[in-house]
Amino acid sequence: MRWEIDWLHNRARLTPNKEAIIHAENGHSWTYKQLNDRANHLKNWLVHKGVKKGDRVALLAPNHISYFDFLTACSKLGAIFVPLNWRLAIEEINYILEDCTPVLLGYHTDLVNIVKELSFLNKTICVNDSHFEKIVSSAEDVNDSVHGEEHDPLALIYTGGTTGKPKGAVLSHRSIIWNGINTIVSWNLTERDTTLTYMPMFHTGGLNALSIPLLMTGGKVVIADQFDPYKAMIYLNQYQCTIVLFVPTMYHLITQTEVFEQTNFPTVKAFLSGGAPCPYEIYAHFQRKGLAFKEGYGLTEAGPNNFYIDPVDAMRKKGSIGKPMMFNGIKLVNEHGGETSSNEVGELLIIGKHSFEYYWNNKEDTENTIRNGWIYTGDLARRDEEGYYYIVGRKKDMIISGGENIYPLEVEHWLSSHPKVNEAAVIGMPNDKWGEIVTAFIVQIDDENVTEEELKSYCEKKLGKYKIPKRFIFLEELPKTHVGKIDKNKLKKMGTVFSN
Repeated sequence: MRWEIDWLHNRARLTPNKEAIIHAENGHSWTYKQLNDRANHLKNWLVHKGVKKGDRVALLAPNHISYFDFLTACSKLGAIFVPLNWRLAIEEINYILEDCTPVLLGYHTDLVNIVKELSFLNKTICVNDSHFEKIVSSAEDVNDSVHGEEHDPLALIYTGGTTGKPKGAVLSHRSIIWNGINTIVSWNLTERDTTLTYMPMFHTGGLNALSIPLLMTGGKVVIADQFDPYKAMIYLNQYQCTIVLFVPTMYHLITQTEVFEQTNFPTVKAFLSGGAPCPYEIYAHFQRKGLAFKEGYGLTEAGPNNFYIDPVDAMRKKGSIGKPMMFNGIKLVNEHGGETSSNEVGELLIIGKHSFEYYWNNKEDTENTIRNGWIYTGDLARRDEEGYYYIVGRKKDMIISGGENIYPLEVEHWLSSHPKVNEAAVIGMPNDKWGEIVTAFIVQIDDENVTEEELKSYCEKKLGKYKIPKRFIFLEELPKTHVGKIDKNKLKKMGTVFSN
C-alpha cells in the first residue's frame, strides 16, 4: 500500500535533498530524505517495543520535529498518533489518556512537570534528548515496509474541552491525504512555498492546515513555538515565507507593533486567518499596507480546509471565507433540512474524502454529527448571490431575544470597529421578559474611556434596535481557549456573576 498512503516515502524519492523542516529558533534543518529516514527508524523502534497496528501512540510536546517523526512513523506502522494538548488541565489530559489508552507516550522535557502528574502507566520516551536522536538518526538499514489501508485510523485529535468532555476525532490516512490534495490544488501550493507554523501542532490547524500539505507538495515548513509578534515578523522575512496561518489574536498583536508598520514582507503571498472570525480592523491594517490577507474556515472533523478565496476578493468581501474547494461539497440547510436561498442563514454541512471517520468511543456523537455522509458542523453561515460564503456564528451561540434571531458575530464586528474598543464579544444571557438579552463584553484600548451610552449610540448607527446590547460588561481581557478563540462558556459564567 506504499503507493497509496506512504506519501513521505514518495516525496523523499522525488526530492531527497530538498529542505523540508527548519527549526525557527536555531536554524536546524532536515531534508526530505532525513525526515523519511527518521520515520523509518522510529517505526522500527516502536515495533521493537511491541507497538502493533491499531495501537495508540501519544505525544506531549511544544511545536517540535517529533510531531512529524511520530505521525509518519505511525503512518508506516499502522499505529494511531495522538497529539496531546498540553494546555489542558491535568484532569482533562488524564481523561484523554484513559479514553484512548496509548501504549507509549513521547514527551518533551519542557513539559516534564505535567508528565509527572499524569496517571499514565505505560512506556515513555523523551523526544528531545540524545537517546531519541540516536534512535531516529541511526545509520543502520531499516525495514521500509508499510502496513495499512487508506481507511485505517492515522491520527486521533481531541477537540473542544470547553463544552463537556473532549471528543477524539479519528482521521484516517485518506482524511489527511485528501485534505492535503484538496489544499494543494485549490490554494495553488507549490514546492516553492514556505510556511511558518506557530499554530500548536497538537491541533489540526498546526498539523494539517498548511504543514502536511506543504510537505506533500515538496515545500518547506518552519516550526516555531511560544508566539511572539516581533520574532514572528523576523522569521517571516528571514526564512522567506510565502504563506502563513495565524489566529486573529496573533494578528491583533502583530498589527499593534511598530515593526509591522516598518515591514513589507516581500515574499509573503498571503496571510491567512483561521480558528475564529477575524475583526474587520485587521483587514484594514493589511489593506493599508497593500498586503494580501484573507480568512479561512475549518474544523478538525473536516480536514480542516474547506474553502478558498482570492485575496483580491477577500478585501472586496470582508468576512467571507470564499467558495468551496475543489474536492469537497458544501450545503446550507434550514431547521427543516431544506437547502437555503441566497443570503438566508442555515447550518453549514460538509462532505468529502477529507472528512473524519468517527469519534473515538463515542457512537452517539458520531451519529449526530455524520448523517448520510454529511458533517453537520453546528456553524451557521450564509451564501451571497455570487456564491461566497460567510460564517455568522455557532448554532448554539445564536441569541433569541423577543422571538428575533440575533447572530453575535454581526454585533461583535460593529463594536470592534469603535475607535476606543480593543476587543468585543457578545453572548445571550437568560432574561424572564425577553428569553435572552444581548450582552456585550468590552475590552477598551489603553488609556481610552468609553461609556455604555457611547456604545449604545454607536450601535444605533448600524444595528436594528433588537440587536443592540442591553448590558455592557467591561473587562481587562477576554478569556480565550488554547487556540485563541474567545471562550464564551467562561463569559456566560462571568455574566451570571456580574448579574448577581
